[in-house]
Parts: sequence; C-alpha cells; structure tokens
Amino acid sequence: MSPAQRNRHAALLKATGFEDCAALTVQSTDGEIPHGRELSFAWLSGTVMTGLTSVLLMGAALYVSFQGQDTFSTAYEALQLARPQQEPVAPTDMSAKSSRVRPVAATRSDSEIIEASIRETVDGRDMIRNQAFMRIRATLATAATSLSEGVPDYDPVAILNATQPIEATAAALEVNTDVYGAEVEGEVAVKLAAMPTSFVPPRAISDQLAAEYVRSAVEATFYDDAASPTLAYAALGPTIRDLGRADDSGTLGGVAENVTVMPKTTLAADAQLGRAERILTIRERSGLDEVLRRNGFTEAMVAAIEGTLQNVFPSTQLPAGTRLRILFGPSRTSNSLIPYRMSIYTHDNGSDTDVHRATVALTDKGQYVLGLAPPEIVFPEEDTEEINVANLPSVYRSIWETGRKHDLDDATIERIIGMFAYDVDMTKKIAAGDAIEILETPPDAEGRSELLYVGLTLGSTTRQLYRFVDDEGVIDFFDPNGETGKRFLNRRPLEGGGTLRSRFGYRIHPIFKTRKLHTGVDLAARSGTPIYAAGDGVIEYYKWASGYGNKVEIRHVNGYETGYGHMSRYVDGLGVGDRVRQGQLIGYVGSTGQSTGPHLHFEIKINGNLVDPLSVKLPKDNVLAQKYEAKFAETMAQINDLMQREPAPVSVAQN
Repeated sequence: MSPAQRNRHAALLKATGFEDCAALTVQSTDGEIPHGRELSFAWLSGTVMTGLTSVLLMGAALYVSFQGQDTFSTAYEALQLARPQQEPVAPTDMSAKSSRVRPVAATRSDSEIIEASIRETVDGRDMIRNQAFMRIRATLATAATSLSEGVPDYDPVAILNATQPIEATAAALEVNTDVYGAEVEGEVAVKLAAMPTSFVPPRAISDQLAAEYVRSAVEATFYDDAASPTLAYAALGPTIRDLGRADDSGTLGGVAENVTVMPKTTLAADAQLGRAERILTIRERSGLDEVLRRNGFTEAMVAAIEGTLQNVFPSTQLPAGTRLRILFGPSRTSNSLIPYRMSIYTHDNGSDTDVHRATVALTDKGQYVLGLAPPEIVFPEEDTEEINVANLPSVYRSIWETGRKHDLDDATIERIIGMFAYDVDMTKKIAAGDAIEILETPPDAEGRSELLYVGLTLGSTTRQLYRFVDDEGVIDFFDPNGETGKRFLNRRPLEGGGTLRSRFGYRIHPIFKTRKLHTGVDLAARSGTPIYAAGDGVIEYYKWASGYGNKVEIRHVNGYETGYGHMSRYVDGLGVGDRVRQGQLIGYVGSTGQSTGPHLHFEIKINGNLVDPLSVKLPKDNVLAQKYEAKFAETMAQINDLMQREPAPVSVAQN
C-alpha cells in the first residue's frame, strides 16, 4: 500500500472515531482498577471465575429442582438412563424425626368374611344354622385420594338426618346375631326336654369356701391400709338421668366440666400437600384393576396403566404375595393426592425374594409410561405408608376415603359419620394409627347390607356403637352405656360448620388489644350463611346486644343455654318466647357489633357458667330404656364375640 493510500485510510478511520493510541499493556498497578490501555490478569481471572461459579450454582439448583420434581414430570424416573447401585435400606424408623425423613406407619386394611352358628326360631322350633358376617378392620386413611373426591361438604346440621332412628323393614328385622357357639354343618334342630327331678347339679363352690372369702374381704377392709373395695353392682356415681331428677326443677347439679384447648396453630393448615409412598401386600389372588381402584386410581388411570403394562406384565391377576409400591403426590386440579408411580413386585419362592416386574410413572401430559425400578428397600412384614403431616385429611374425609375403599355405600358412610359427629370434631385432622372397625351383614340380592357395629379409635380413645332393635321395631345405635352418639346440642350450629378462628379462653382482643376472656368460639363463614338452633329450646333473647351485634339466646332443658352473636339478620316470624327445634333456622352469619369479619360467635352456658362449646361434655339425646338393658347386654356380647372370631378360610380381600 502506498503512503497516499495509508494516509487516506487513516483519515477515514479518524473520521469514524478511531485514533492512533499506544499498544495494550499488562503493566497495570496491582490492586488498582486498570485504566486506558492497561490489562489486569487478576481482574480478568476474577471475572472468569465469577462466571464459572454462577454457571455451576445455577446448574446445581436446576438439578436439585428436577430431582425433587415439585413441578417437573414424574416421568423423570422413566427417562433415567442409568442408576447407580444402592444398598437396600430398611423402612424408616418412626422415632427418627428430622426435616428429611418422614415417619412410616403400619397400615391395616382387612375386609373379612366370618361365620358363626346362630340360633333362631322357625315354626316354634329352635334351629341352628351358619350365618356369614362382613368384618372390616382398617386404619383410617392418612391421605385423601380420588376415592373421596366429590363427597358432600361437611355440614353438621345435615348430619341430623343421618342419625335419626330407623324404622326397621322386614329384611332388617331378620338380622340375627344370636351366636350359638361351636360351628355346625348345615341346620340343626334343637329339642328341649324336661330335666329329671332326680338330677342335682354339682356345687361350684362350697359354703365353707364362700364364708372364708367373705371373711377375708371384711378383714382387708378393717385392717389393711388399702381403700375399701367397691362392690361390682354399686354405681360409681350418679348418671345423667339421676342428675336430671336431683330436684324438682330438673336442673343438673354439680360443676360443668371444661377443658382448655391449646391455641390453634396454622402451620399444618398452611402447608401444601406433599408426597407419600404406600407399600401393600396382596394377601389373596386379586385383579390388578380392583386393587388399583381401592387405592385411589381412577377408571381412566387403571385403563392407561393396563395398556402400558400389557407388553411387560400382561397378566391382569396378581398372585398372593405380590407387593405394590405406590408413590402419591399432589394433584394440580384438586386437593387430593394422585398416583405418581406404581411398581409391581412378585415373590420368588425359590430365592425367597421380591422381584421387580414393572414400574409405571406419570408424565406432565398425564400419561403413564414405563419406568425403571425405584431404589431398593427391605419390604416390611406389614403394609406401611409414609406419614406426611400436610397430607393428613380431616376425620370427616378420612372416614369417607376408608369407607369407599372397602365398598361401603354412601348412605352407610353418612350414618357412621353422623353417629360420631356429636362427640368428635370432624374437621380436625386425624393422627397416624387412628382406626375403624365395622361389622355388617353380607350384601343381599339388591346389594344392601345391615350395619351392626362400628368402633372408632382416635388417639387413645375408642368409641363403640352397637345396633339394637326395640320391641316396636325401631333400630338405633347405642354405646356400651346404652346411650346414642347423638348429643342434645350441636357444637357447630351453622351450615358447613364454619372455620374455627378463635377458641374459648383468654386472648388478646382483636379490636381493643387487651387480654380478655373469649366467652365462646368464633366460627368464620361467608355472610348470609344459615345459622341453626343447636338444640330444642325456647328463645329468651332476640335483639341487639352491644358488642355481640344481633344476638339470639336459647334456653334448653337442664340448665343449658346457647348464644349466637354477630348475626347479619334474624329469621322473620321468630321472637322471645318462641319454641324452636334442633336444626331450625334462626338467623344468618354477619359481622354486626364488635367484629373484624363475618363469623358466628357461639357460646354455651351450664347453670349460668360459660363453658367451652367444643370440649365440654354434653348429655346424650337418647338413652336406652331400662327394660332393654339385659337384652342390649346380650346383643353386645354376641357382637363382641363376632368381632373376636377368626375369619373364614376364604377372605374377601386384604389390600
């Protein structure tokens, strides 16, 4: 290039902003920010290292997110190409609590046929024949699945209809639990004959032994430090009926019991559903579709899984000893869990091991695809399920879930809930290990069964109710004390039961910010929600009451009173002196008076003393007549015998 050309190029470069400068140099002062044409290797290295660190951190975050699969497809298991070998791990120890390890609880889900010889009278003759009964023993479901989707919302008032006595039909009256004893083949006729007058039964105890026993009991009373023995036939204290007759007014005596409850925590309520794995064993040969339906798979899921497995596991029958591992996770469209992954293991008798046969996993598109086996574990002897506190359903929904799993019809489930709804807060979450026992007759030709017994265990308390038919053919359920589960006062007397916002007891007032006694419970609900009378009674107050706003007070029998505050409006046609029945509409939820939002303030008084409406012991609404006590005791003994018997050789199902 000629000098003239170089000059022209230089002029063009200067015109565009370029100019002659010194060359780049690395002679920058250490620790100082480089200027002009200087380069700093320290600054350059720091920039590169910062970029690499950011890439590694972001990659690790993405890896952890996908590994946790909170929103990523469950087909991750199916798409993995390789898995490192892992040592089998034992089931999680329930005693170990941490943020990573969830407790695992043993579950029970037995539906059995039991047979007993019963005695009945036919054409004036006593006959003995075998009778089959259905017995269910199960732990309450610790997670809600599609089995309980679509159940009616919990409504304490609607439960009243499910607890009414039943007018027995001819088929219901034929139910017989008169257990005879030893099993018989076919029917046996019993013939009664007069006992010979010469027959003298042997003495079970001599007069001398009886006298010595009485003498020792008396001496122990006078000379020992132990307290005097209580006679078996002596009542330990007055019953509710005795208290009701204590005086002419019929009011209850004594001091009402009241239990202070710990303040509510919202941690569990705010937690979102998490994952849980269920491990179950097929005890009897069963169809795959039947087992899946009983464990929360919908019809569409069952069809999709059977289609996916047809090439690797074509059999639709699961042999006895088959193990299933089902991983549940939250649904994006409902508040229940759905199956994310299901693995099948069959037992190899030769090696006495459980061999993985197939795994299906759910994709983001809602399809089940084949996947690799999950990490190996040592299968426990009993069926187990991970307990995730966020997954625990309410008692109400758990009973629905468990009942539908065992093919109980909806009417039976509703009655079971109604029988315990007055003693149990159905909106409270269950605890691991809570259980239910049910005895009923096998389905007839029309598929109907007669409920005979229900036992509900929540925590350390077991409540039992037995079926009993009186002389007028009326069927009801009574506890061992001869009382029905129905209380004469409803603890949550509004549609849907409301949401508990504030308990009974001392608290910081939400408006005045001072510590005051909260005289009732606050049940939040939408404005206009119907409010009902908690029990039969007479209206004593029906107007504005300062901080309570629109308030109603009802006087019931035996010194009980109930109050209803902050109503938006009353029901037309009612006033002071009017008699109302339990479940009758009296007003609507509002926020009148000193209130921070729409809710019902509900309170109970006993003999003028305020008590906690949710925990105070309330008398039963119905008590078995005294003339039936002997017959009812016999019925209880017969049902208890049936509940303790070994199942028949062939079980219906255990899964």
